[in-house]
Amino acid sequence: MSISAVMPTYARTDVVFDRGEGAWLYATDGRRFLDFGGGIAVTSLGHAHPHLVAALQEQAAKLWHCSNLYRIAGQEKVAARLVANSFADTVFFCNSGAEAMECAIKIARRFHQAQGAKDKFRVITARGAFHGRTLATISAGGQEKHLDGFAPKVDGFDQVAFGNLNETRAAITPQTAALVVEPIQGEGGIIPADPQYLQGLRQVADEFGLLLIFDEVQCGLGRTGKLFAYEWAGVTPDVMALAKGLGGGFPVGACLATERAAQFMTPGTHGSTFGGNPLAMSAASAVLDVMLADGFHDRTTRIADHFWTQLRPLVAKHSGVFAEVRGKGLMIGLKCKVPNGDVIARAMDNGLLAVAGGDNVIRLLPSLLIGEAEVDAAVAILDRTATELAA
Repeated sequence: MSISAVMPTYARTDVVFDRGEGAWLYATDGRRFLDFGGGIAVTSLGHAHPHLVAALQEQAAKLWHCSNLYRIAGQEKVAARLVANSFADTVFFCNSGAEAMECAIKIARRFHQAQGAKDKFRVITARGAFHGRTLATISAGGQEKHLDGFAPKVDGFDQVAFGNLNETRAAITPQTAALVVEPIQGEGGIIPADPQYLQGLRQVADEFGLLLIFDEVQCGLGRTGKLFAYEWAGVTPDVMALAKGLGGGFPVGACLATERAAQFMTPGTHGSTFGGNPLAMSAASAVLDVMLADGFHDRTTRIADHFWTQLRPLVAKHSGVFAEVRGKGLMIGLKCKVPNGDVIARAMDNGLLAVAGGDNVIRLLPSLLIGEAEVDAAVAILDRTATELAA
């Protein structure tokens, strides 16, 4: 029996990338790939964006880390910008989406229990959700494929059907502390929530005195054509988890909250050794420089519209391979009629990278700075891929 030096927790494709530029990745064997996987929605501004590179290089020459025992100027700057451009009043910085969700869950428990409701700890989540890989967040997601072999499931999470307000109401008990939802389910297969559903969750949370938590780890940071996906529904959460695109490839997570929700998160209630260190904040600040510039989201929407107008006829043309296109902006899912792994593998052979999702979907999560020519190239590869699979 022999195990690899790198723990074999991934079914990795046999390719090594050593360079990226914009929407392209270059492998050590000389092949070039159009990257529409985006490191799973992480490389929000593409590879080697000059502003991000310059910001990290400048900070790397000064100070990488000092810990949260001291004030960190970069945190104060990035937090102020996130607060100014969202519903939130305060921000906790961490390293990943799972950590941001852990913070959100702790805020919900602390909010009630610090006010004397010691039995309020349960959180209602949606079936098909994905909130991370920690013991708590796989329990929050509730998917058997993630829970298998990690019993006992962490108590405190109740799953209901995504989009079903009646089932959500029926699941509320005196122990319920919060409602958690992704405005667009990502890992679950790029399934957007109806705006009326999100508005209804806000009403239910207010009616029962619960906190409403949005997981925008994948759908946030410009992915849908607005800075945050919740903006499309005209409703705000009490707490929100961010990560992925926030660092443009550098590990950065953030948990945003209102003052009311976070009022009991006092010194000692939560922490992170690495979270929000100067190097991470230089990356996040540089990403926000680009995303908050005038016209950024209008451009994303224009490119996304160009993409969608080509994907719809592509799906109709290859009805034996594709069932539908769904999503919002540049968070796109192609539901397949053949195994999605086959489509992804053949597309990669043809030079396009995509990511698998639930419900037999392939996810297209490109840089938000792609151009029409790159979209056209991706569609051409998908067309060729579908033709080959049908044959």
